[in-house]
Amino acid sequence: MRNPKWTRDELILSLDLYFRYPPTKISKTHKEVIRLSEILNSLPIHPKNTVSGKFRNPNGVYMKLCNFLRFDPDYKGSGLTSGGKLEQEIWDEFSSRKDDLRKVSKSIIDNLPEVIQSDNTEPDEEDFEFEEGKVLTKLHKIRERSSLIVKKKKELVMKTMGKLSCEVCDFDFKEFYGDLGLGMIECHHTKPVSTIKKGETTKLTDLSIVCSNCHRVIHKTRPMLGIKELRDLITIERKTK
Repeated sequence: MRNPKWTRDELILSLDLYFRYPPTKISKTHKEVIRLSEILNSLPIHPKNTVSGKFRNPNGVYMKLCNFLRFDPDYKGSGLTSGGKLEQEIWDEFSSRKDDLRKVSKSIIDNLPEVIQSDNTEPDEEDFEFEEGKVLTKLHKIRERSSLIVKKKKELVMKTMGKLSCEVCDFDFKEFYGDLGLGMIECHHTKPVSTIKKGETTKLTDLSIVCSNCHRVIHKTRPMLGIKELRDLITIERKTK
């Protein structure tokens, strides 16, 4: 069986290790390589029936670190030439943002237990993935879809505003559909997932109410647009027509 291709999460974690422990200074037996191998094997990303017994073992992890050498301008050799173009994308995105890379990597690891425990959601018809990878994307969905916090957010907005209208485009399901649209609106988690700390709970202020169209557009952007940013874009578009 051939193991699945490396994902953004796995490459982000590997690149973070690359900058902390360059492969030219360690080996496949280094404790951090072994630790990363264990973490990669615990990620709720690949179905169990798609991986073999050698899945992301220390040797494979070390080889992946060596793949990054070919992009490093400070390395005088050629590095391993094999690998996918996603490695180039991850290098281009994060090699000049090492602090951000460290935050994302730490957030993936810190929030992994919550994602594993809650990983029982069916895939979306039109799925999306943040630049931070699948694990933090799943965490984002978990925070958005908590029925209790969503209910409280809607109640607060109704109490203060008297209606549930999209914070981006002002669309109101009740106004458009009548009673059929009563209570219809989605909640969007606005806090960057890479800043969510281990055990941190979702606050009402972390959520915005948005229509399904605006929510989908927000999720399609990378990096993710803020509520005001998308609202400003819509305003500009309307003025040019």
